[in-house]
Amino acid sequence: MRRPIMAANWKMFKTIADTCAFFEKFRPLVSASNHCDIVICPSFVCLTAAAAAAQGTRIQIGGQNMYWANEGAYTGEICASMLKSAGCEWVLIAHSERRQHFCETDESARKKIVAAIEAGLMPVYCVGETLEQRQSGHMNAVLETQFQRGTEGLTAEQFAKIALAYEPVWAIGTGKVATPEMAADAHRFIRDQIKQKFGVDAASACRILYGGSVKPDNVRGLMAQPDLDGALVGGASLDPNGFAAIVNF
Repeated sequence: MRRPIMAANWKMFKTIADTCAFFEKFRPLVSASNHCDIVICPSFVCLTAAAAAAQGTRIQIGGQNMYWANEGAYTGEICASMLKSAGCEWVLIAHSERRQHFCETDESARKKIVAAIEAGLMPVYCVGETLEQRQSGHMNAVLETQFQRGTEGLTAEQFAKIALAYEPVWAIGTGKVATPEMAADAHRFIRDQIKQKFGVDAASACRILYGGSVKPDNVRGLMAQPDLDGALVGGASLDPNGFAAIVNF
């Protein structure tokens, strides 16, 4: 059985004070939640505060992005070892907003995945199609390309150290959500890609999250699908009660 991952992506929200206040309310709401991994990805400036607030709990901390170099003259960037030193165990790679607004590519994602694995971080590699690509019938081709290029050169041992997230771009922050059946179809396709590239065992073990306007009132239907192994939650994760309801689906 694959252990679900319920991950919060706070994007560019919450100050350090806001982060501490969130954890104060959130911790008791999930103290008995042993059925899944809980991951919270705050902004870079809030990582150490979040890690401190999560001490003694099952809550884990992740970065929203990273650069692939270990160090260097890359103004404004942050590397894997910095995330580790701030208390991170996870990192999001190639979120659709990074692809859309910051020119993230499959090739840059691949470099980041390798660097994260080497540093001992668990990457969550995000893939997903736009509305135009879905409506034109190119969804599977887009997912295949992103998956193949993003994992190019990885060994089966390396691949075993990452998770994936299916994020239909048209559902990110729009209030639209893929039906459970639509999400299940995409997850099955991605799992088949894993099987073809890394084998049956890898496909069976890999955890694939769904991301795209997940809320307390739709998470149960999504999680009922056998190929969905959790959720990458945006706006609904900013409220401790709302995110706790999603975690405790």
